[in-house]
Amino acid sequence: MWNLLQIELYKISRRSRTYIAFAAITAIVLIFQLAFKADGTAYLDFMSQDVMDTFQFDKSKAINGYFMCYIILNTLLVQVPILIALVAGDAISGEANMGTLRLILTKPVSRTQLILVKFFASVIFTIMLLLWMAVTALFFSMLIFGVDDMLIFRSKGDVSQILQITKDDVLWRYLCAFLYATVALTVIASLALLLSVFAENSIGPIIATVCIVIVCTIISNINVPIVDKYAKPYLFTSYLVGWKGFFYIASTEDGETIKGSMENWPAVRNSLLTLLGYIAVFLSAAIISFRKKDILS
Repeated sequence: MWNLLQIELYKISRRSRTYIAFAAITAIVLIFQLAFKADGTAYLDFMSQDVMDTFQFDKSKAINGYFMCYIILNTLLVQVPILIALVAGDAISGEANMGTLRLILTKPVSRTQLILVKFFASVIFTIMLLLWMAVTALFFSMLIFGVDDMLIFRSKGDVSQILQITKDDVLWRYLCAFLYATVALTVIASLALLLSVFAENSIGPIIATVCIVIVCTIISNINVPIVDKYAKPYLFTSYLVGWKGFFYIASTEDGETIKGSMENWPAVRNSLLTLLGYIAVFLSAAIISFRKKDILS
């Protein structure tokens, strides 16, 4: 199985669409960094206008590498599922389109093994993409803007808040956030792989995955009681941004933040378990469907 995985990773590395994802991330990160380097205080003025009367801070220190990475992740982790779909959606349908699927299955490889290899290759691609994001969004930002205490602007109900995390309490939160994002994006990879089983070309699964993510994301952001109760809990997109929970620091009754704490770890843990459940469901469905599939190409 290891040899099959190596072959699959080689195939992924030979496709130009693989590098489109890395190039897109690099371009977006650079745009953000240049924009904030030129005029980041305007963004801070806008975000802090509701709390300026009660919270004063040095804007030159607030725009640092930790703050920049958080802003970039808020934007990129919404778009990255599209980039994941470019690779995972091509896993089985790409072989069918090239006419190599039947040839592969004539080898001493079970259909379950083939799906698992395709899945693990997609996960490795996801991890590499997130590692590149960590390098460009976090470490490059730290080099460009330096490091200091991190400010988190948050709306909780009708109340606007600014959370302050000391600089020696940040890195572990980013590590956990990237690990959470790996699980979240693996859900997208497993969904795209499942859709790929039913297609004879790559366009269909990729577009279908993107459409499902967009529609579910829109529903997840609709603030209507009936949607909150009957739809959001069952949509995987409702849990994709759970990584933010690592940055919502707990505080005492006097309003002092507690170093090394999280405001609601049980909610983050439950979101993580829910995402793992989705991965299991999508992957199992892909295996079962592929084992029953009549291979004609």
